[in-house]
Amino acid sequence: MKTTKEDSLAITQALEDYYFKGIYEGDTDKLRKVLNPGTLLFADIKGQPYFKKLEEYLDGVANRQSPKDSGKPFKGTVISVEVINTIAVAKVHVKMYEFNYDELLSFHKIDNRWMLVNKMFTDVSE
Repeated sequence: MKTTKEDSLAITQALEDYYFKGIYEGDTDKLRKVLNPGTLLFADIKGQPYFKKLEEYLDGVANRQSPKDSGKPFKGTVISVEVINTIAVAKVHVKMYEFNYDELLSFHKIDNRWMLVNKMFTDVSE
């Protein structure tokens, strides 16, 4: 299967339209448009391990003050996207509240849509 620039652009668009906006606005409906129901989240936050299943993560997003409502800085940046056939990895940076996150997001093309299937992230100094 040949990968195209269109695939990278589709992933970038999904990140901007659903992932970053969903996190910023606290909008779980937007996040569900890009997150596969089986998505798992792994991280280390300030050196502590972090693991959540998708519903636990979305519950946290729904029940916290969103960055938009807090008036605190938020910026999501796509650093890179690498596509191989129907899988891909995006490296993104998210500045949110007092955190700076580097994230590695795994995607799979399911029913002709790029869906995020795994999220790994860590907090880094600015």
